[in-house]
Amino acid sequence: MDLPKGVTATVNGRKIDIKGPKGQLSRAITDKVDIKLEGSRLHVTSVAPGRDGSRLQGLTRALVAAMVKGVAEGYERTLELKGTGYRVELKGTTLNFALGFSHPVTFPVPTGLTATIPADSKGTLLVLTGADKELIGQTAATIRGFRPPEPYGGKGVRYRGERVREKAGKAGKGGKK
Repeated sequence: MDLPKGVTATVNGRKIDIKGPKGQLSRAITDKVDIKLEGSRLHVTSVAPGRDGSRLQGLTRALVAAMVKGVAEGYERTLELKGTGYRVELKGTTLNFALGFSHPVTFPVPTGLTATIPADSKGTLLVLTGADKELIGQTAATIRGFRPPEPYGGKGVRYRGERVREKAGKAGKGGKK
């Protein structure tokens, strides 16, 4: 894979470091895969024979490609809070959520991530940005897990663009006697 301008890679034994304008990431590499740096190209080759080697080669190539894209362009994940009174506010490096519980939910923003709340969203949108794709995805999943969207009213924390399948609910009391 080619490295974009402004991105540098260093391979030290079983570790790869990638630096770019959006940050620096490093990852340990399995001994069944070999990474070589030739100019501005990274070559990921399998050392182990058979299926495991080729599987790990593809996995490692995809992980390194995500690291390169992250330090070059960065990643972004947007969460929406739907429900009466559901809000989020940022105080320093801590997110405070009001999610319909009897207590506020606090969540520290991990280092390497930036959390922003757009001013026009009135606290119902949360944007996570950073260079590490895994960290952004895991953080977004943890926050979504505080109050996942429920299928009857659609209330909860959801990813932007996520479609929640809604159910009909009860038909109601009464009816024919």
